[in-house]
Amino acid sequence: MRHGKKFMHLGRKKAHRASMLSNMACSLIEHKRINTTVTKAKALKQFVEPIITKAKSDSTHNRRLAFSALRNKYAVSELFREVADKVGDRPGGYTRIIKLGNRLGDNADMAMIELVDFNAVYLAEETTKKKSRRGGKTKAAPKVEAAPAEVVAEATEAQVEAPEADAEAPDAVAEAPEATPENNTEETDDKA
Repeated sequence: MRHGKKFMHLGRKKAHRASMLSNMACSLIEHKRINTTVTKAKALKQFVEPIITKAKSDSTHNRRLAFSALRNKYAVSELFREVADKVGDRPGGYTRIIKLGNRLGDNADMAMIELVDFNAVYLAEETTKKKSRRGGKTKAAPKVEAAPAEVVAEATEAQVEAPEADAEAPDAVAEAPEATPENNTEETDDKA
């Protein structure tokens, strides 16, 4: 019977499974996305999402709980600094699994698991598209055509100041005698 078997065993004993999930979670936090099999990605999602939820409230107790699961102080510090800042307002669903097809060697189903808030491609699409209230269709957001006047004024002031600084340098170069072919021929004529 299958009673009480809620988690995926992944063909490993408990210690090996815990070690593997810990290492995969550290890699996911460090690199923001990793490629693995679909089954391992689903197991990793169940393992890492409660840890990310704990990271949203930075306390000594939550850091110790995260360290006991991850066993890597660099991953814990990055989790509580960068990842917690990005997912602070998200109520859950911190990871995304994207299926990639089958592996060439053994035909295993492969997937990419990534942290949702760190994908620049999806974030760019979300900012340019907004859902309308009718029908759920998407509309492109209006483009900003002109920059604010303050930014333009600061840019022109910076351009005006830069040539003045560069103007002093050519004067120093102009004072030094130039070695041109004309000067060299005159010197050789004088010597002859």
